[in-house]
Amino acid sequence: MPQADAIRATSQTLLGHAAPPRRANMGQVLRWLALFAGGILMVMPIAYMISTSLKWPHEVYNLRLIPEEPTLENYTYVLADGRFYWWFLNSILIASLTTMSNVLFDSLVGYTLCKFRFPGRYIVFIAILSTLMIPTEMLVIPWYLMSQQFGWLDTRWGIMFPGLMTAFGTFLMKQFFETVPDDFIEAARIDGLNELQIWWIVALPLVRPALAALAIFVFLGNWTAFIWPLIVTNSPAMYTLPVGLSSFGDEADVAWELIMTGAAISTLPTLVVFLVFQRYIIKGVVMAGLKG
Repeated sequence: MPQADAIRATSQTLLGHAAPPRRANMGQVLRWLALFAGGILMVMPIAYMISTSLKWPHEVYNLRLIPEEPTLENYTYVLADGRFYWWFLNSILIASLTTMSNVLFDSLVGYTLCKFRFPGRYIVFIAILSTLMIPTEMLVIPWYLMSQQFGWLDTRWGIMFPGLMTAFGTFLMKQFFETVPDDFIEAARIDGLNELQIWWIVALPLVRPALAALAIFVFLGNWTAFIWPLIVTNSPAMYTLPVGLSSFGDEADVAWELIMTGAAISTLPTLVVFLVFQRYIIKGVVMAGLKG
């Protein structure tokens, strides 16, 4: 009996001190509802794009999300068009090479401006940042004249050269290199590493989240670029995907179902790039939060 009384008393004590069940307050409910509504707004354009790609031409202007007569004829037509593969190849090459160029040169310049002490480095940094205030539309004419002078019109190089290095990427990398302790750099110099080895072996691994973010921004920017590729290219074989897809139409009619089909296919590389690099971005956010 004493043991039973002791067990009963212990149970009552534990039950009395048990934590009450958590209840979601009104603020949390409203936040979740707002996030859910925002998610729907973000997904709706993609859902409507896929829906339109499955419609017949006479259904395109029907705003119903689910097609009445779904069809894959649009995908068959687009994939059977030999030009589409050239456009896809051009976009892949241009976006990939430009991304690699930005990751290389922006990180080099950012590291130099951050870790080297030389006269006028702040002036150089401000001069680079000042280019961000110049609208792209004002640079199109100088770019075109330069391309014409050097024979870069209607070439992949002519499309790529304005974006091989960006002021935004330089700024981003410089700010992330600021988080790399100078003690690591000095220790590497004492160990006999030269500056390129220090940049490659010591500094770059510590700023992988920034490199991933820069790669995503540059790749998406070049993948979706329209104005400059449209101006600098003349032949359909040199078109990128955005320019090529715009040719699915004329002054009388626009084949929106074909444009949406090509756009749906062209989103696949961007999803792959994001899935490959997202873990580095998430890691960078977590590290920044812990450091703060």
